[in-house]
Amino acid sequence: MKTRAEDPIDGLVGRFGLPAGAGEPLCTLLEALVTDPRAPTAITERARALDDHLADSLVALELAPVRAASAIADLGSGAGLPALPLAIALPAARVTAVESNARKAEFITQTAAACGLRNVEVAVARAEEWADGRAACDLATARALAPLAVVAEYAAPLLRLGGMLVVWRGQRDLAEEEAAATAARVLGLEIQPPVRVEPYARAAHRHLHPMIKVAETPARFPRRPGMARKRPLGAASARSV
Repeated sequence: MKTRAEDPIDGLVGRFGLPAGAGEPLCTLLEALVTDPRAPTAITERARALDDHLADSLVALELAPVRAASAIADLGSGAGLPALPLAIALPAARVTAVESNARKAEFITQTAAACGLRNVEVAVARAEEWADGRAACDLATARALAPLAVVAEYAAPLLRLGGMLVVWRGQRDLAEEEAAATAARVLGLEIQPPVRVEPYARAAHRHLHPMIKVAETPARFPRRPGMARKRPLGAASARSV
């Protein structure tokens, strides 16, 4: 018979030092992710969802600026990851899930309500068009959204000076990192060394890529929707933009 100490949700609460009472909303979130037919995820096996969704989201708490954040924007939030796990972990923070797909945004809204989260907002918008977020966030997050240089362009206008962008990645790609460094110099960001993390046992080649906003982002950013992907700043074709 499984004891409470062996409960995997309790394991996450203990490992990441989550607040008392975090286990119940994490359980509700996990249940929604694996059983709700509206959930925008293909993972329906609980153990895998706990690893790939919850633990992988919460591993960002290993970075001190993430724990200290008070205004968080999760870009391209999808199923609400990492927005909802971070909102559970950081109840004093205001977390905005930025998601342009209305169906996904509705899932996030309903799941946040089911989890009893009062610190979550959903912006049904592209990151480039979310005017209310400009210079309003001290943390931006992105999982499985776009190449590093593109995510940097989405996030930089939203960050306050001193704020941080954290991007989830698997195995390191030095060419992608070089392109991101080029973009960062234009956007007022400073690349930090990637942090290797192990969100769960046997997780291979997992990295968090932090970037800190050290200067104001030029007023010409964000460019119009689609341009960051079409002409990424780190590419030779975009260096004169």
